[in-house]
Amino acid sequence: MEISNHSKPKFWVSQAISLPSLIVYLTICLTLLISPLAFAQVDEIEEVIVKGNVLYSDQVNALKTPVEVIDVPQTVSIITDEDIRKQGFRQIGDIIRYTPGVNTSQGEGHRDAVVFRGVRSTADFYQDGVRDDVQYYRSLYNIDQVEILRGPNALLFGRGGTGGILNRVTKKAKVGENFGSFDFGIDSFGGSDLAADYNVETGTNTALRFNIHSDALENHRDHYDGDRLGFNPTMRVELSSATTLDLSYEYADHERFIDRGVPTMNGEPVEAFEKVTFGDPKINTTTLEADIFRGSLNHDFSDTSKGVISITSSEFEKMYRNLYASGYDGTLVTMDGYEDPTERENFILSANLINELTFGSTKHTLLVGTEMIDTENANLRYDTYWSTTQKDKESFKITRPMDFSVNSDGVATSVDFTTKLKSKTESDIEVTSFYIQDQIDVNENLKLMLGARVDTFDITVKDIKSGTSQSREDDEVSPRAGVIFKPADNVSWYVSYSESFLPRSGEQFKKLTADAARLDPDVFENTEFGVKWSITPSLYFTAAYFDSEQTQAVRDSETGENSEIVGLQVDGFELELKGDVNEKLSIAVGVTSMDGETSSGGEPREIPDTQASLWATYQVNDRFGLGFGFTHQGESNISNNKPGLVLPDYTRVDLAAYYMISDEWSMQFNVENLTDELYFPHSHSTHQASVGEPMNARISIRRNF
Repeated sequence: MEISNHSKPKFWVSQAISLPSLIVYLTICLTLLISPLAFAQVDEIEEVIVKGNVLYSDQVNALKTPVEVIDVPQTVSIITDEDIRKQGFRQIGDIIRYTPGVNTSQGEGHRDAVVFRGVRSTADFYQDGVRDDVQYYRSLYNIDQVEILRGPNALLFGRGGTGGILNRVTKKAKVGENFGSFDFGIDSFGGSDLAADYNVETGTNTALRFNIHSDALENHRDHYDGDRLGFNPTMRVELSSATTLDLSYEYADHERFIDRGVPTMNGEPVEAFEKVTFGDPKINTTTLEADIFRGSLNHDFSDTSKGVISITSSEFEKMYRNLYASGYDGTLVTMDGYEDPTERENFILSANLINELTFGSTKHTLLVGTEMIDTENANLRYDTYWSTTQKDKESFKITRPMDFSVNSDGVATSVDFTTKLKSKTESDIEVTSFYIQDQIDVNENLKLMLGARVDTFDITVKDIKSGTSQSREDDEVSPRAGVIFKPADNVSWYVSYSESFLPRSGEQFKKLTADAARLDPDVFENTEFGVKWSITPSLYFTAAYFDSEQTQAVRDSETGENSEIVGLQVDGFELELKGDVNEKLSIAVGVTSMDGETSSGGEPREIPDTQASLWATYQVNDRFGLGFGFTHQGESNISNNKPGLVLPDYTRVDLAAYYMISDEWSMQFNVENLTDELYFPHSHSTHQASVGEPMNARISIRRNF
């Protein structure tokens, strides 16, 4: 599709980082890497690579240090590429549905949005441990595993991460190997997907890997369609026995229809509208084009010391435009809408030094790191403008399909997105961070984790429409502490405390008013108690109780003085059992119960009272296997402090079957929502409840070579 000129503004060309600042910063990074701490060193850093049990220690990953999950004092869920393939996951939301402690949010129909322990986020996403905060639907074609960490995570990730983070570990080239695969699938909605993965040895110490995918998107809703294209070549060069260079380029080109859901009546979504789409196929569209360059240099200084420097440079051009239901009186629906293009450029440079050392009988794994982020963001928004009302809203009769050419009075009307400019801003963000974390093995039974991060977050937002500009600099210290007691090698009890913060410019840096510029960031605190038990090397159990609290800075409207109030409070518990019960049976079970309270004492939105999921696969014989799963989501509020406005509870059943045709060829059959239950998984606001997918069957074939 073509986007009008005002939809694709060329607001700016990324300004280069000043040469003196870059030289100083690179000097700091190289100092960290070239000058390991001069302490007595014993024992080798353990490189335990067990998929699903370890946050990868050979990659720039979520924890950055080689730590088994059993020794991490917070709740972690890992979803491998095999899990993704067997359960037929096609997007991040599918993974979230089967993960305890998190649930999906609508994301206005154009972006991944996750509710981490009651805190909704569209920006707490990472790729190989590096921030990936642009709003879009992320593909899974090049993913080795997905790591979901709950609780504030500012020490390792900086601002945001207030309820948790989601990190995608991408596939990397492998030296000395030649292998590949391709997958093709088609579903009963008419959607199809193709993905290919090929690794080739190009020399004694070099390799290339190519991942590519193309999706044709379809679902049960009128007008819905879309396509996604992704291309991700990677290169690995072993510069020496101790030094490895990984290079990556990723291109993404996405387009899809935006569906904002159906109105509510009498406190719940109107089931009679399950087949009515409140949008226009020529208007409700989102597009994304992205270029992402990544480089990572890993060097082992010794058996007990290693360093990593990584650089990410990315450009995103995103647009979304939609109509949606903003009101419903039982007869007529009120439509509203907007167009919102964004351009963003990121440059991220980070360096980490990991050193294992001893003081007497105490062993330390010390992480020292620094990070610099330079982001430029340009955004504008046009509201709808209806010719009949000369406002952003108009009322219509409900038909299938909806007719937006004639209003509820039978008068011809039209809408445009060029008349009413709501906002236009340019933002410049510079972040400099330093952090240190020490994992201390006091003895065989007691471990400690202590650390803190110092962030300098500097933002300037130019309001082009009003001709004003606001700036703010925040210097924040985010601590983290954990105590782990291991009565046995395969059992750990832990208690942890962590903090994170969110500046007043919000997740997407689109605005900063004069009042907001005078306020401190929101601070999120989390205390967690838990137990982790490795029942067998391949079967893992974890349970945790958590209590999180948001502290908000506010300004008294009468006195003008600053004060603090307690914002969102959430507490609850999570249970997860995952792994192989025996050679034939594998299971993944999750249970969550949460309760929350808003700053005014009411019930918060998007916190189901209970969540439960089960996925089990049974290998009938060497060639044939079966899968069964269900997810249950309890009742949840659509809006804060409105307990009478809810999304009803639901249970969805999924099935799968697997057949190995030969050593190279395999076939898979997945059925989603076997009972064809009508359900509403999430809602962006009162009259935008998403309609869950009815029964859908998908067949796919895979070839390994």
